[in-house]
Amino acid sequence: MSPTPRTVIRAADWTLRVETAEGAPQAIYSALCITCGAESPAVDDTRLPIEIWTLKHTGLNPSHRQFQPRTLGFWRVDPAPGNPYAERRQRM
Repeated sequence: MSPTPRTVIRAADWTLRVETAEGAPQAIYSALCITCGAESPAVDDTRLPIEIWTLKHTGLNPSHRQFQPRTLGFWRVDPAPGNPYAERRQRM
């Protein structure tokens, strides 16, 4: 089976921005304990539960004092004005 041909637009402008679609979180936060590899649950939009988790984890394991904070964000790429894909989008 041969691949389907696609149009390649080499000089089209695109815009990159933070995803703001309805329901999309601003960020997802979690933390990883460097000592034992325990990982906090992932939480949308607020770091506070993760900060509390790290403090409680150290309270239960006093030698566990280093954590890797993790923040997952979301981006979106859209065609800029003048990009043929922007024109297609308006016609749909």
